[in-house]
Amino acid sequence: MADRWNDNPKYAAAQEIVLALRSAGHQAYFAGGCVRDLLLGVGPKDFDVATSATPDVVMDIFAKTYSVGAHFGVVLVCTPEGDDAEIATEVATFRHDGAYTDGRRPDAVRFSTDSREDVLRRDFTINGMLLDPVVFHQTDNAAAATLDYVGGREDLAAKVLRAIGDPALRFAEDKLRMLRGVRFAAHLGLEIEPRTISAMRAAAAEIEQVSNERIRDELTLMLTEGHARRAFELLDTTGLLAHVLPEAVKMHGVAQPPQYHPEGDVWVHTMLLLEKLQPGAPSTLAWGALLHDIGKPATFRPPDPNKPGDRIRFDGHVEVGVRMAEEILARLRFSNEDTEQIVALVKIHMRFGDILQMRESTLKRFLRLPKFPEHLALHWMDCTSAHGDLRLYEFAKQHYETAPPETIAPKLLVTGRDLIAAGYPPGPTFKAMLEAAEDAQLEGTATTTEEGIEMVRQRFGEPTP
Repeated sequence: MADRWNDNPKYAAAQEIVLALRSAGHQAYFAGGCVRDLLLGVGPKDFDVATSATPDVVMDIFAKTYSVGAHFGVVLVCTPEGDDAEIATEVATFRHDGAYTDGRRPDAVRFSTDSREDVLRRDFTINGMLLDPVVFHQTDNAAAATLDYVGGREDLAAKVLRAIGDPALRFAEDKLRMLRGVRFAAHLGLEIEPRTISAMRAAAAEIEQVSNERIRDELTLMLTEGHARRAFELLDTTGLLAHVLPEAVKMHGVAQPPQYHPEGDVWVHTMLLLEKLQPGAPSTLAWGALLHDIGKPATFRPPDPNKPGDRIRFDGHVEVGVRMAEEILARLRFSNEDTEQIVALVKIHMRFGDILQMRESTLKRFLRLPKFPEHLALHWMDCTSAHGDLRLYEFAKQHYETAPPETIAPKLLVTGRDLIAAGYPPGPTFKAMLEAAEDAQLEGTATTTEEGIEMVRQRFGEPTP
């Protein structure tokens, strides 16, 4: 029966809220994406409630609430979950929206008691359905429990993404709906119906009115939900990509040396990487995959016809790519921590080519890079999306998995205090001395502090009196 969903605390909390609202004489239903997911037999991440009760009434009925958008009819209702934890459920009053002059939120709303009127203001038919949890519990049939004023069930069954009403109006109201539509189509395997995709193309440039943070979050969801290639191909065909990430559009048609990249140009190669991103992939890895070759279009150099055997080259593409990645991530307001890791993925991805020639100390430093499994995963995707040669990957993976952590990042034999005690004053060469001592330790040529200090003396001379 439908009570199997009671194992989901968020479902149980939302159901209790619906029952409480109805007991007080108000209409109340599950609304939005959770209804779509229940129809698909997928466990929703969150459950939202729509009701005829106004925000002040909602706040009077429930003991603990937060007014997160009462002007727009939205209240968070908090339900205890045990161990001082609680579940926050979004409860929204049926409403009719006024004009959207900022392309994001309505200037004013009018609360309503008509559930149909509330649905008609929403974005897509698959998200515009309501569900009666009481009927659902009794019948174990999500379709029978659904109120569908916009044909959402039929579109979901036909795998069609369709805007509710006039798609141009829906996108004019909230520009972000265009990106959300691409994400839903990719994630759920839907085709965007002609009028809706035509409206996206016509309004694509208006996506620039959306904040960079909101764009970043939607793109990150596209990259990490498991259908990144389709999402970015849809972004490209709708014209949205040219406005949210114009640097990526330039990858189209940039040829690569076929002996290393038989798959095709830089765009095709990058899409193959995105295709390999699994649901739940780390967002930093996903962005690293997207941006790892972002510097190639700017550094493309065709073969020199006067040099037999010359090939396409991308001299300096890593350095250029690092600068471009930094600019993109700053524009999209990424955190410093995420920026550091994504840029490192772009910067390091070509270093695997040197791994067989690395000194032991260099290899160990390489293997202890922060989040090294992401570097390893990116290299695997890079190779399997190109020439398919995984020898360097297997070498790195075997060393990473078998090397004891204490040999990769051992406790230092020689510290700054040791150098000072040996008579070396802090100065410009201090860092080089410490690195040389650590190299000797990693190479195994220094096994004690005394041996490390002796190596420093041999290389840098005796301390100046």
